[in-house]
Amino acid sequence: MIRAGAAIVDITPPPGLAMSGFAARALPAKGAHDALTVRAVVVEDTAVVVADVIGIDAAISARIRGRSVLPAENVVVAALHNHGGPVSMVGRLSIAADPAYMERLEDACVAAIDRAAAARRPATITAGQGSDPGIARNRRHPGGPVDTSLPLLRIRDEKGEMIAVATAYACHPVVLAADNLLWTADYPHFVRQVLEETYPGAVALFMTGCVGDANTGHSAHASISVAENPDRSFAAAERIGRKIAEAALTAAEQPVSGTVKARNGTVTLGFERRETEAPDVLENRWREEALTAEPARKSLLGYWADWVRGIAPVEPQPLPERVTVLDWGGVPIIALPGEIFAETALAIRAALGADRLAFVIGFADDNPGYIPPASEFQFGGYEVDEAHRYYGLAATFAPGSAETLAACAIRLADETSGGGKAA
Repeated sequence: MIRAGAAIVDITPPPGLAMSGFAARALPAKGAHDALTVRAVVVEDTAVVVADVIGIDAAISARIRGRSVLPAENVVVAALHNHGGPVSMVGRLSIAADPAYMERLEDACVAAIDRAAAARRPATITAGQGSDPGIARNRRHPGGPVDTSLPLLRIRDEKGEMIAVATAYACHPVVLAADNLLWTADYPHFVRQVLEETYPGAVALFMTGCVGDANTGHSAHASISVAENPDRSFAAAERIGRKIAEAALTAAEQPVSGTVKARNGTVTLGFERRETEAPDVLENRWREEALTAEPARKSLLGYWADWVRGIAPVEPQPLPERVTVLDWGGVPIIALPGEIFAETALAIRAALGADRLAFVIGFADDNPGYIPPASEFQFGGYEVDEAHRYYGLAATFAPGSAETLAACAIRLADETSGGGKAA
């Protein structure tokens, strides 16, 4: 038997703060649809904490891990990556962060971990695979690959009361579009709501999978608009969230062992410039186009013009990124940074074995941007050719970066299953 605890801390911002997630959205939040939270689940001396923000950068993650009561190497700090939250990363996504809110976010993550650790009590874990909810679509290639895995962990105390229920799914939390001005955790809010209705008193933890090329079916460029869309409403988010939760709850309950392990690795990612024209040529073209562009496109072009003047001239330096594998009783939680594509997640799953239940999540301990697999560079598009500008990077991550992350994750998973370091 292991010890486990869980906690929730509210991080809902006040109205009036800038929202993050859409270049087309210029107005601040006018209120909240649902509470934004930080949720932590601690198992022995390991933890996963997920904050309802678009990303948490490496520096903040390191501070959170260093400040918590648990060993820093045993903690994963992940973002939900909802597009209805506040600015949460300094120097990324083109909008200035509010310093007071950034301090609140960091403190809340530490508090959630520490409260969950303090609440640990003897517990058992069961694991199972939910059914495919049929929600995620490859937004770059019609009929292209998606990671349909929907694992579910149920963590109960000695009395049989549910401490936490944890799941993960690979579909961008971007049902709501740029016209939305209410704080929201998007469809994961409804997933958690159903899970907590099913198990009163439990903390529902939703981890966002490898969603770099997956959403409910619209292209990335479809979000460069502030027009209302009935397919991207709160009603749609609720329908989608409930369907995912109900599919997760079909998971059988297989008891897992009491062994808990943690392993970390660091990989260094390089960059490749995709722009072939001179910076001044690009800036002049974008500023000229902006003169007659509709408002959403004009806003995006403004970000790009500022990028080409202030960021593009900088020579990008290789970026170290953290990869973590927590093994909870034989169920690995593989935590990767940034926006990872389905191909990478599926390659990791194939290496682990098709019959092995595993969580493969993104946005963990940093969100530096999209990290496409090498096969996607020939197709270009927003995720490969453009998104680095919005993320404040001088260039795209180089081909091979995703494969390097995957190789590290597979090695760490093999080490934990083969008797690696116990937490």
